[in-house]
Amino acid sequence: MLKNKKILVFMVVVLSAFALSACSTGTTDKSSTDKSSDGSSVVADAVNSFYANMPDDINKIDQVAFVDKVKAGDSMTILDIRSADAYAEGHIKGAISMPWGPKLADDLTKIPNDKPVMIYCVTGQTAGQTVALLNIAGFDAKSVNLGWNLGISKVEGVDAVIDKTPTEFDASVDTKIDPDIQKAIENYYAGLETATNKNYKISEDDAKKALDEKNATVAFLDVRKADDYAKGHIEGAVNIPFGKGMEEQFSTLPMDKTIIVYCYTGQTAGQTVAGLRLLGYDAVSLNSGTGTAATGTSGWTNKGYPLVTN
Repeated sequence: MLKNKKILVFMVVVLSAFALSACSTGTTDKSSTDKSSDGSSVVADAVNSFYANMPDDINKIDQVAFVDKVKAGDSMTILDIRSADAYAEGHIKGAISMPWGPKLADDLTKIPNDKPVMIYCVTGQTAGQTVALLNIAGFDAKSVNLGWNLGISKVEGVDAVIDKTPTEFDASVDTKIDPDIQKAIENYYAGLETATNKNYKISEDDAKKALDEKNATVAFLDVRKADDYAKGHIEGAVNIPFGKGMEEQFSTLPMDKTIIVYCYTGQTAGQTVAGLRLLGYDAVSLNSGTGTAATGTSGWTNKGYPLVTN
């Protein structure tokens, strides 16, 4: 009897040790870029904080106000993320060329974080993505409304602050970025090389085709205001208005589909796409959004495609 009790005690000890080992090892791999259920990852926390603390200006600056700041000589870092050729043809005085793509991730540490960062692209969409990524990395970044083509170039008197002389980064700057966030942003831009939708954007025609074919691998997300969604939206789209607290509804989105995000012109959709992709979603923004007078022939409604109210 005593011998049997000793055997029983031994087995209990062994099984307990095995259980403790399994618990400490864990069964779920939560990498820094995964959408973890408890929001514990560094990247997920930073993404959720970005939306939870969204400022009233939604990280955008009006193109006229931006040009006025340049004329006034306000202290800020200006990033031109258009192509190097476009930059060479003419850019805002003092702007640094930082073309959209992997180089943006490579040069993050060269951007000073002690003053505002203003970013512009061609029409605002890729600047929207970049602004979100930079804010998540700890910068105070804003995109210039409607970018160069639709915004800045149309501001009265802008010629006074257009230059062709390149501006370089200050070599003494070495901004510290959290390594997990740095890696996530590097992966974000590296993914452009193999992405089906280049620039993480989708054309109006391709989006309409997916809708008409009732493509089950695609879902539409409308981030416009609820009132505008009610007045008309793309068929089947769900509405999560862009702004503070929107991250609380991300868990309602499907992880197994491509999410086509749209707003009015594509800029806040760009910010949304950046955060969703860092959380593990396959998200792309609809080119030029639903479309406005400013986007001309671009945009869903400007293409003649319908919106529904049901």
